[in-house]
Amino acid sequence: MNSNQGALALVGSGEYLPVMQEFETELLHSALKRGKRDTFIQIPTGSSHEGENRRNYWKRRGQEQAERIGCECIYLPIHESDDAFNLEYVDAIEGAGLIYFSGGDPHRIADIFKGSPLWSAIVKEWESGSSLAGCSAGAMAFGGTIMGLRKSIHSEGLNLLPEIEVIPHYDKMLGWLPDRVAAFIARVGADTTLIGIDENTALVNEDGWRVKGEGEVHILRGSLEILEK
Repeated sequence: MNSNQGALALVGSGEYLPVMQEFETELLHSALKRGKRDTFIQIPTGSSHEGENRRNYWKRRGQEQAERIGCECIYLPIHESDDAFNLEYVDAIEGAGLIYFSGGDPHRIADIFKGSPLWSAIVKEWESGSSLAGCSAGAMAFGGTIMGLRKSIHSEGLNLLPEIEVIPHYDKMLGWLPDRVAAFIARVGADTTLIGIDENTALVNEDGWRVKGEGEVHILRGSLEILEK
């Protein structure tokens, strides 16, 4: 991790909820110390195909969290691939303190952002000090491979963390899809680190990986050094 790079958070669930307010405030304040502005960018792409009601739900939830934190909130309606090529949205994230991908379908997130000017701009902002977070599907999309939790397929992620695969909602996923989780852990030929992240919990890299929130992070395959909380 270079000295200018911002915090990077992989979140198991709970984006924009009061239970995660302290954690999300820490992400924002970390970026403010690096000269970024007091702005929280919402990216709802993972669930934006679920209809206007769901879009409004996530928009409202993010705005409520921003009010609790006391910062500006910008909701970016990135619903289709063309939206990730909209230069107005590229301009909107410049200097943002926290850029946050919420949950839904990780394959959709990767398909829409891959190779786009907006994704390039997001990575540039993170490399210069913005905090970047992905919750559930957002966390999965940051990896090199997205496992098929909802679909029985694997697909290419955004390769921000090419050596990492994420299972979010891990404490619940064991009950929902135990056979599929077991198959992921035992996947033949996998040379990546597989991480299970509990609900309302995050794995954050800022001068080393640390666990934040209510639950635990589980290294299911491979290895990753995690510092004390």
